[in-house]
Amino acid sequence: MPIEDLIQNLKKQIDNFKPEIDINEVGEVVSVGDGIVRLSGLKNCQSFEMLKFPNDILGVALNIEQDFVGAILLGDCETIREGDIVKRTKRVLSFPASEEMIGRVVNPLGQVIDGEKKEIKSTKQYPIEKNAPGVMAREPVSEPVQTGIMSIDSMIPIGRGQRELIIGDRQTGKTAIAIDTIINQKGQNMICIYVAIGQKKSKIARIVAKLKETGALEYTTVIVAGVGDPASFSYVAPYSGAALSEFFMDQGKDVLIVYDDLSKHAQAYREISLLLRRPSGREAYPGDVFYLHSRLLERACRRNKEAGGGSITSLPIIETQSGDVSAYIPTNVISITDGQIFLENNLFNKGIRPAIDIGTSVSRVGGNAQIKAMKKVAGQMKLDMAQYREIEAFAQFASDLDSKTKEQLDRGIRIVEMLKQPQYFPLLVSHQIAIIYAINNGYVDTVDVDRIKDWQKKFFDFFDMSKKELLDKLIKDWNKEIEEELKQAIQEFIRKENNADSN
Repeated sequence: MPIEDLIQNLKKQIDNFKPEIDINEVGEVVSVGDGIVRLSGLKNCQSFEMLKFPNDILGVALNIEQDFVGAILLGDCETIREGDIVKRTKRVLSFPASEEMIGRVVNPLGQVIDGEKKEIKSTKQYPIEKNAPGVMAREPVSEPVQTGIMSIDSMIPIGRGQRELIIGDRQTGKTAIAIDTIINQKGQNMICIYVAIGQKKSKIARIVAKLKETGALEYTTVIVAGVGDPASFSYVAPYSGAALSEFFMDQGKDVLIVYDDLSKHAQAYREISLLLRRPSGREAYPGDVFYLHSRLLERACRRNKEAGGGSITSLPIIETQSGDVSAYIPTNVISITDGQIFLENNLFNKGIRPAIDIGTSVSRVGGNAQIKAMKKVAGQMKLDMAQYREIEAFAQFASDLDSKTKEQLDRGIRIVEMLKQPQYFPLLVSHQIAIIYAINNGYVDTVDVDRIKDWQKKFFDFFDMSKKELLDKLIKDWNKEIEEELKQAIQEFIRKENNADSN
C-alpha cells in the first residue's frame, strides 16, 4: 500500500477517534480479618452496595463511617491483603433471579453448586433487601397449603401467604416437617425454595437426594450457606431466598419458602456485628436483631389481583435450648409470625412422631385456611384432643374413672396413635377428612390401639380402590348428602373388616 494511502487511513482514524473516560471510584483495604474489611477512600459508598475486590471477590458495605467503610466479604478473605484496591459497583446487593433456578442447588450469590455443568442464565437482578408489600396490596389468607401431615392440616392449618414458625429443640423433627410439606406440594401449583443456613453439607446432600427421589426437586430451588462457608453467606442466604420468592410472586405464582434455620442466621449476624464493632445488647446480639427477622418475614404475604396476585408462604425454623421458648430469638420470631408449630422433646422420645404439642401450637389463620370438609370435621377432633390432654395427667393418679372420662381417654389414645406419621409419607387431604370423620363418630373406638396403624392402612386402601369419586367430592364440598355417603362408606368398610376377622 502506498505511503499516501496509509497516511489517509491514519488521518481518518484520528478524526473518528472519540475519547471515552472511564471513571471508577476506588478505595483501599486498611485492614482485613475474619471475613471483615475496613476500607478508606470510598466517600460516596451506599449502604448494602456491592464492592469489587481483587480476584473477582465481592463484598457488601454495611458500616458507613466518617472516614472508613466496614464491609463483609462474600468469598475467601485469604487472598485479600492490606493496600489492595477496591472498586464501587454502584449497585446494591442483588440476586440473579431466573426460571432456570428451579431444580438447582445454588449459593446465596446465585452461583450453581450442584455439580451440573449447565450454568444458569439470569433474566433479572432482584435486590435482596426490599420493602414488604403494603397493607393495601394484600388480601386475607384463605387458601390452604396442604402439608400432608394430619395433625397440622386438621388442627394447625397453614394458608397461602402465612408465616408459620416451626420451633423445637434440636433433633425433634423440625426439618422433617418442612421437607414433608415440600414433597406434598407435587401437583399443587406451588414453587418451593429451601434455604439451608449454617447446615452440614452431608445433611443438605441427604435432603437434595430425597427431594430428587420423590420428584420434588422439579419445582424446588435449594439455596445453601453451609457450615464451612463464611458467616456473610449465612447472613445473606435468607434474603436471597426472599428475593427469588418475590421474582416468582411477581409472575402471579404461589411460593413456599423454608428458612432452616433462623437461629443460625441470628448467630451469623451477631458474629458479623461484633466484628464490625457495633454495640451489642441482650445475649450479645445487636440492637436491630428483631428488625433483622421482621423485615425478612414481612415479605411473605398474599397479594391481591390489583397488586399482581401471587403469594409467599414462609416456614421459618427456630431451634430452642431445652424447650425454652422464652429466650430472646424465639420470642422475637414468635411475635413476628402468624402462629407456631411447637415440637416437644418428651413426645419425640415417647415415639410420637411428628412430636407436635397441640396445646402449645397455634395458627392465627385457623379455619380460614381449611377447605370446607376439613373445617367441618377437624373442630371436634381438636376438642377431643384438648380434653384428652387435660385428663391424661389426672388419669395416672385416679384408680376409678367414670365411663364418660374413660371414653374420652380411650378416644384420645386412639387419636394420638392415628396422628403418628412416618417421615416422607404425606397423606392426601381427602384421606385425612375420611379418617377424622371416622374417629369423631366413634368408628375407631372398638379398634385395639396396637392394630390402629394396620386398620388405618386398610381404610385408605379401601377408599382408594372403591370410593375414588367420594374422595374427590370431599375436596370440593361438604353437605348432608356427602356426609351420608361417607358414613355409609365407613360402615361398609367396617362390615368388610368384621367379616374378614370372623373368617
